[in-house]
Amino acid sequence: MKNTSDSSKPLFVDLDGTLITSDILWESFLAFLKNHPAEAFKIPLWLAKGKAVLKKELADRVTLDVTTLPYNSEVVEFLKSEKARGREIILATASDESFAQKIADHTQLFSKVLSSNGEINLSGSRKLTAIQDITNGIGFDYIGNATVDLPLWAAANRAMVVTSSKNLLKKAEKVTAEQHVFPRQGGVLKHLLKAFRVHQWVKNLLIFVPLIMAHVFSAELFIQAILAFFSFSFCASSVYLLNDLLDIESDRVHPRKKKRPFAAGTLSIPLGIISAPLLLVVSFLIAWLFLPLNFLLLLGFYYALTTCYSFFLKRIVILDVLVLAGLYTLRIFSGAMAVDVPVSPWLLAFSTFTFLSLAFIKRYAELKILIEQNKTGNKARGYNVDDLHFVGSVGPASGYMAALVLALYINSADVVKLYSRPMILWLAGLCFLYWITRVWMLAHRGQMVDDPIIFTFKDKISYVVGAIVFVILLVAM
Repeated sequence: MKNTSDSSKPLFVDLDGTLITSDILWESFLAFLKNHPAEAFKIPLWLAKGKAVLKKELADRVTLDVTTLPYNSEVVEFLKSEKARGREIILATASDESFAQKIADHTQLFSKVLSSNGEINLSGSRKLTAIQDITNGIGFDYIGNATVDLPLWAAANRAMVVTSSKNLLKKAEKVTAEQHVFPRQGGVLKHLLKAFRVHQWVKNLLIFVPLIMAHVFSAELFIQAILAFFSFSFCASSVYLLNDLLDIESDRVHPRKKKRPFAAGTLSIPLGIISAPLLLVVSFLIAWLFLPLNFLLLLGFYYALTTCYSFFLKRIVILDVLVLAGLYTLRIFSGAMAVDVPVSPWLLAFSTFTFLSLAFIKRYAELKILIEQNKTGNKARGYNVDDLHFVGSVGPASGYMAALVLALYINSADVVKLYSRPMILWLAGLCFLYWITRVWMLAHRGQMVDDPIIFTFKDKISYVVGAIVFVILLVAM
């Protein structure tokens, strides 16, 4: 296999899955759904007129930031070296001409652009015809990534394949003897599990809280709680996928979120679109078959509220953190419904203020990042950087309100029904005050880079505090 190419022959480069690891059609489709959800019914009407029409209609209605697209660094470096040798490089893509030209202008690698134009979908044999019209028999090299590129590789002097698929390589070997492979990163299952955010399932352990706090110890109810945990977790993962698909562009400008599989292009958008409803079906099947109707209704409410949050509520200042706090408290309430135990109003009040404080920490940390990046004119979910001090005041106050609720509960008549030594619980209150103050101190120092709930499950001191509280509860019983 040769590793050099003939610089006298033009090099044609595919866009989707080749120059970039994503797909412009799917990117524009998601952007359209996010910005014009009420017009989603138009998509099949456009598609019925042909893919070229669909691409053109989407391109006329959405704007993509081509500077943040997940470019294939190995392919880009190769193209830069070929251009330095004086080679003519031409972008040949089935994407719409408006997007293709913007990408060509941004990369400064291409002398010409061949693309779809609203009438012709420049893919497969149509692309080959367009290339042959330009080359006039002098030959060409071609870089592509899919089975639709097989006719082009067969006609090219040299085929360059961007893939992790052994099956595609075998097919390419049958049509050309001259190949160069740009291997793509594999491990779809690993990236899919990352997109599911399995580590975020720890939040759903809140479902077990009502069972534990009611001092009910039953194997049957514990199994019910486990089923509720997985039902909630699959539902949450479905929402995470939807959220990541809708937030691709904004994630790409975030220092950490840009590594998420869809934003980074390590997972295909169609796979996410298929996986999200599949997880949701599994979630609701578990709830329908094994859990009480009240839990199923709350699960449906959780999904609806979270979906609304993903689409627009997260951009409404203050309401966004109230919804986040409510979603955490909803997990606790759902746990009570799953095992049919009464949920204490004290517990609901305590959890609401606690999670409101933690939701403010998320916004506080995002604003801190913007300030560190000197993006003083920017916003984080609708919050201006000037709001940092406000968020830094209201957030801790919410945490201390939770501590007040805990103190009132310890001093109430309800506590003596469950604890024989309720006065010892004041030590648990002090532990909570220490913990909530500490996490806010870390956020103030810019050390809260994770979701505060995830941080808690990684933080050794949080485990120590939790162990102390557990001992205090045992002694108080």
